[in-house]
Amino acid sequence: MYHGPRQQALPYFESLGFVCPPDRDAADYLLDLGTDQQYQYEVAKSSNHASFSVQAPRLASEFADLFRQSAIHQKIVQALAAPWSSERLRDGEEHLMKMPEFRQSFWAGTVTVMRRQMLLALRNTDFMRVRALMVVVMGLIYGSTFFGFDPTNAQVALGVLYQTTMFLAMGQASQTPVFIAAREIYYKHRRANFYRTSSFAIACLTALVPSAAVECLVFSSFVYWMCGFVGGVGYFLFFLLCMVLTNLALCAWFFTLTAMAPNFNIAKPCSTFSIAFYVVFAGFIVPRSQIPDFFIWIYWINPLAWCLRAVAVNQYRSPKFDVCVYAGEDYCSQYNMTMGEYSLSLYDVPSSKAWVWGGVVFLLGAIAFFVVAGSYILEHKRYDVPAATVAVVPSFDDEKDKSELDVMSEEHEQPNRRDATASYVMVATPRAATTSQEQAPSDMVVVDLHEEQARFVPVALAFKDLWYSVPLPHHKHESIDLLKGISGYALPGTMTALMGSSGAGKTTLMDVIAGGKTGGTIRGEILLNGYPATELAIRRCTGYCEQQDIHSEGATIREALTFSAFLRQDSSFSERAKLASR
Repeated sequence: MYHGPRQQALPYFESLGFVCPPDRDAADYLLDLGTDQQYQYEVAKSSNHASFSVQAPRLASEFADLFRQSAIHQKIVQALAAPWSSERLRDGEEHLMKMPEFRQSFWAGTVTVMRRQMLLALRNTDFMRVRALMVVVMGLIYGSTFFGFDPTNAQVALGVLYQTTMFLAMGQASQTPVFIAAREIYYKHRRANFYRTSSFAIACLTALVPSAAVECLVFSSFVYWMCGFVGGVGYFLFFLLCMVLTNLALCAWFFTLTAMAPNFNIAKPCSTFSIAFYVVFAGFIVPRSQIPDFFIWIYWINPLAWCLRAVAVNQYRSPKFDVCVYAGEDYCSQYNMTMGEYSLSLYDVPSSKAWVWGGVVFLLGAIAFFVVAGSYILEHKRYDVPAATVAVVPSFDDEKDKSELDVMSEEHEQPNRRDATASYVMVATPRAATTSQEQAPSDMVVVDLHEEQARFVPVALAFKDLWYSVPLPHHKHESIDLLKGISGYALPGTMTALMGSSGAGKTTLMDVIAGGKTGGTIRGEILLNGYPATELAIRRCTGYCEQQDIHSEGATIREALTFSAFLRQDSSFSERAKLASR
């Protein structure tokens, strides 16, 4: 609409036919010009304030065209087209080009974000208490259920390993809403160049290492020793290492998934869908030989499968089980393999010891890959930028439509139209837009500028000589006046503010008008369009939000009113009628 010196703003808009009244603040006047309130500032063509021969601008495109034709715009264009002076170029090279994008180095920034994420994790004490209780209870249940199982029963042994791996890894799915919420904060910080995206990704994963390690240590201790796996600190530490790495790998996967998903409503079902693939193709429910060829690739990229394979081989290739004779049965003579190799072969688990540390290497690589992928997606794909909104004038196919437009234009030319509705330009938010967009690009919201017809009677509120008295607590026969002869009014289509210091009685006055006071004595008149306001009329014509009521931070006031208008009206009313009643 305007981009130029502050001193020339008012004269410029006066030249367009909008005059600021003497009693109106200049800032409020300029803000109103972008809304339907601009009608109250228009001057007639015969006025001495401005002489213009065309209709005052309405659309943003009309304001833009007029500004391009102004002398202010021409002066700006000439200044931009002029060559830079050598002094300015030298200042830019010395002060601007040497300014780093980030104030801290990569490692310093990463440590800073890690401290922040660790602090946030430690503050979430309720979550940690619940997780600790769940891990202890489930560990005792698993350990007592399979207490001292027979190691020759490969189905039970691999089943315990599989369930342990799945329980610890899939518990990280609860981080999905946490990552979604953290992403919104990240967008703000990244726009301000607080830290690098990679620092944020590393910090998010690192902050979960202590809790993941403690969970795996407690749960694995119960399951490993109560079930009777191979004794020895080295075997247990390797089992614990695989559990922690799998936990972090799945955590990094959910981090990447939330970076790809537009919102939680999409991230949650996608995480559930991916869990199904991880569970089914881990090599226990469906052995490797029974997985179809077109799905076998899922088995080889599945962190759960690599973890299960590593811990199973580590257990059954230990000296305790990697023997020919076990429990009185000679496996070498019957199956031409040791007891451990035979047990692994029942579920098509390869028995080479190379798979033990190969699983660790794969899990480390999976963690690194998911962190890099999540960082790349966060850096190059943002979901906090709203789609463009374009206001277009509807096309008319016949003379009847054109005549209707002429009538509407004549109505718009009325300079004293103070009750203009919000139908001046109705712009829907990108997420809530319902206007037909068949001809629009996917990244635009096309807004139809048809005139809305108000389907309600505007109501003016007035109160005259309003008194409100309450009895004194210790003197029942005496009273104190909280409101003393208050008079005022509020016009429809406007916002009226009650201003005063704390304790002046603003809330008390609103409670009295809204009928929220059940005690005390009320005197005076409360009128709606000149008629006495009954309790029923107040409830039907007004909506009252008290101080403790919370407005959603994700919606504007207009959006909240629109949402309320759609909820309060029957489906028999059209959307246009509901929008007109906001």
